[in-house]
Amino acid sequence: MSFEPVYISRRNALRAGAGAAAVAGLGAGQLAGASGASAAAPADLSDTAYIMSCDEWGARPPAGELSTRTGSTRRIVVHHMAFPNTMDFSMEAAIACAERVQYIHMDKNGWSDTGNHFSISRGGHVLEGRHGSLDALEDGGYQIVSAHAVGQNTQSIGIENEGTYIDELPTGKLWWSLVQLSTTICTQYGFGAQNITGHWDWNNTQCPGAKFYSTFPLLRLHVAKRLGQDPSTIPARTWPDTFTSCAGATVRTLQHLLNTQGFNLVADGAFGPATLAAVRAFQTAHGFPTASDGTMTGPTWEALAPEIGMGATGSAVLGVQSILATKLYAVKATGTFDRATWVAVAKLQALHGLRVTGRVDLSTWCAALGGVVEENFRGLKGQAGLESELVVPEAETLPPVTLAADGVVASDAPATQFEEFPVDQDVQEGL
Repeated sequence: MSFEPVYISRRNALRAGAGAAAVAGLGAGQLAGASGASAAAPADLSDTAYIMSCDEWGARPPAGELSTRTGSTRRIVVHHMAFPNTMDFSMEAAIACAERVQYIHMDKNGWSDTGNHFSISRGGHVLEGRHGSLDALEDGGYQIVSAHAVGQNTQSIGIENEGTYIDELPTGKLWWSLVQLSTTICTQYGFGAQNITGHWDWNNTQCPGAKFYSTFPLLRLHVAKRLGQDPSTIPARTWPDTFTSCAGATVRTLQHLLNTQGFNLVADGAFGPATLAAVRAFQTAHGFPTASDGTMTGPTWEALAPEIGMGATGSAVLGVQSILATKLYAVKATGTFDRATWVAVAKLQALHGLRVTGRVDLSTWCAALGGVVEENFRGLKGQAGLESELVVPEAETLPPVTLAADGVVASDAPATQFEEFPVDQDVQEGL
């Protein structure tokens, strides 16, 4: 596949500098700020100079007219591409990756253009995906209708990340660029870091990968810090507004929870007519507003989710076990809240900054279902939390379950898993 990359930006001189260095044969990773990989927050959070437009990387024109949606953008959906974890971090590799994505989406899937709004390479280079997405981002008042996640294409910005992250972390270069791009998107569209989600929160998929997803609490915290987000603006719990276009683990857990209320649903992860009817009936019985698409509101989730702990049995236990297993915690969906379930719940609570009790309360349910809890942002209040070190013990090394009634506060995922100033990884011979 051939291409003629254009490095001279129409926006400012930064891209011109990157282009000059590229022409001179310098690796893009050697350019301070050119890849967006620096951990330092930019002075202007709305600056998009680090994003290479479709015209600049030589994207094919769309096969058809692209639609826009005004005033609807309210979250980010993060993906991985399920491509090989290449060790080529060059700008040329990033462009080749974007070309491959566009080829698959247009020529294989039959879409009008690349499905995602933006992509990030393993070298930390940020590229526009679907035509018009960069102009829309710079405007902040509208978005291009996309094709990255069913049910989210008119209300979210989709970011594809090169690589596969089921059991491997992304590069530091990619991760810090994701922090920067997420900060820009939140700034331009006017929402907070609690609205950063993963593809599998909405659809039946392994994307963005369990290992990558485990870094999302830290991702949200870093974005919130860059935004200067006021902790008082972050709700105690931001629940997923699951509805009929959704599928997968969250819907399956919803079905298990509805079965605790006397419904008899097949927990297949498909939000079909029976699930819709059950949601609407439950909402009506509790005096909650209903929607034609069965949207799950925060109050609906909070009325539906029971507190459960060691020794509990039944559909609610199946619900939490099934979603924990999907996220690759070492637990099986047996319907009995056993030792392995307690350990998995404790690890989940620690990851999200929650008080570790091993019991599933409302905030634990929220975190498990793909929602966001305010404890994720303790660092904004000067409290110990996501930036302290975490050593999660294995099950056999844990003491008996004799915690105090109100639990203990655990440390969380270490910030040191991503370099503060990322460098290219070494390529070993034979790998």
